[in-house]
Amino acid sequence: MTARIFKPAKTAMQSGEGRTKEWVLEFEPAVPRTVEPLMGWTSSADMRMQVRLEFDTKEEAIAYATREGIGYTLSEPRPRKPIRKSYADNFPLDA
Repeated sequence: MTARIFKPAKTAMQSGEGRTKEWVLEFEPAVPRTVEPLMGWTSSADMRMQVRLEFDTKEEAIAYATREGIGYTLSEPRPRKPIRKSYADNFPLDA
């Protein structure tokens, strides 16, 4: 039983950094997904894939995994480069 601890990236629909401050613990799949032959839906018999735990800090997530005896891999986030752009930059005068 292995889990992955990471900090989620912002979605493409976000301009801000909402819901990217917390750390997430998700379990790695133990069995591969299968395609159901009648309807063609993808399913899995692994119920742990549905579990997603959120923590305020990385240390809390690591402490939880250690306390429960869960092996984990830690993915550190890459720092974002701040974008400083004004609305006027969309309309250059020299074009």
